[in-house]
Amino acid sequence: MRLQPQSDMASRTAFLIFFVNLFVSWVSAAPLTGERVLAVIDEQADSAKYSQFLTDLRGRGYDIKLESAKKDTLALFKHGEKAWDHLILFPSKFKGYGPALTPQQLLEFTKLGGNVLILTSPSTIPEQIRELARELDVGLPPKDYIAVDHFNYDTVSKSEKHDVILASRPAVSPAVHNYFSGKQDDLIAFRGAGHTLGNGPLLVPVLTAPRTAYTYDRKEDFAYAQDPWAAGTQMQLVSAMQARNNARITLVGSVDMFSNEFFDMKVKGPRSTEPRKTANKEFCKDVAAWTFGERGIVRVNAIRHYLSNEPDAPTNPNMYRIKNDVTFEIELSEYDIDRWVPFKVPSGDSLQLEFIMLDPYYRVPLLPASTSSNYTTYTTSFKIPDQHGVFAFRVNYKRPYITYIDEKYSVTVRHFAHDEYTRSWNISGAWVWIAGIVVTITGWIVFCALWLWSAPTAARVGLKKTE
Repeated sequence: MRLQPQSDMASRTAFLIFFVNLFVSWVSAAPLTGERVLAVIDEQADSAKYSQFLTDLRGRGYDIKLESAKKDTLALFKHGEKAWDHLILFPSKFKGYGPALTPQQLLEFTKLGGNVLILTSPSTIPEQIRELARELDVGLPPKDYIAVDHFNYDTVSKSEKHDVILASRPAVSPAVHNYFSGKQDDLIAFRGAGHTLGNGPLLVPVLTAPRTAYTYDRKEDFAYAQDPWAAGTQMQLVSAMQARNNARITLVGSVDMFSNEFFDMKVKGPRSTEPRKTANKEFCKDVAAWTFGERGIVRVNAIRHYLSNEPDAPTNPNMYRIKNDVTFEIELSEYDIDRWVPFKVPSGDSLQLEFIMLDPYYRVPLLPASTSSNYTTYTTSFKIPDQHGVFAFRVNYKRPYITYIDEKYSVTVRHFAHDEYTRSWNISGAWVWIAGIVVTITGWIVFCALWLWSAPTAARVGLKKTE
């Protein structure tokens, strides 16, 4: 048997390690919530306008398939399961998207966990999107209504109608989970129509119009300019809805925001001196990342509860005793594009634990105790109330832009056993009563002794006379 040179073995080993690392990195690059993306667009040639946006998605591991809304074989489901993980709806020139994309089909898609990114245009809003918006309590303007702003517009494009609005990117807030915020001087170019939000508890604004913007009918400028359809900060440019199963729908009032033209555009406001590049590319990337579950996904790694003063006590027991000292811990991670990172509660917010039976007996804050490379441990300690029954530990944390945390674990709380009650002489408050009992018994014994050994003198004299 001939031995191979050591250098050849080392080179083959290095090549094998490189191949394994390459395979692992390819596998780990797959998006968390799935990589299958259906992009519905009228003509595949139109996708060249949005090539930078689509290329960025493919670079993040998404498998995008472009299909026409009128294709006969188009379907969101296969054998009762969703055939795609995510859906992008570009504006259509037709009145509708076809039978495969009805509002009922879109809602059923989200019920199965699918995410939808809807891009609209003032002149082309299919009726299915209007019906879906009504289901979500979102008000869309009539056809050919457009948003304008005569104070925050782009002067480089030289549009007389001032329909290229320059909106500021949402500011960073320490009290809110916001994955769309950026620098205060970042400008986002918007050309489209605004919409309004109802009172739906699942709706959240992403990009709000400036207070000087309004939406009106561009076909009848003078008739409707004084009576706009929506105006000011009540008008939203980008909005989102996160369902109770954490599926996400994002509605964008401008498809041009995602175009190559607006990605590379240089804009200048009326009060600016020099043009600068828009932040559309970074903002649209954040919108897609949130919609497709690359951000704002919170995971519960572990939950532990145990007796505080007994280090050897079992973890997560099914039964406690009244007045036990209990410690509760929960480990939380957050997904950020391609990795899990420790989840951090904003400084102005609070993560709380409820100890409930029918109503919460306790509601105590969970504070960060330790942080590892990919999770944060939040913990709290408290004394179980003097009430027996079936209780539950519950963490109910529901905030905008993040997946909902609702964890509930039931335990039984029992009374003291007959040999677990504290003896009376160990209770300082009972010493007065114990002393009273001792004094009473001692006085009774002394009285009885005096009674038995003390006889009246007259009785003894009478006895002697009788004898």
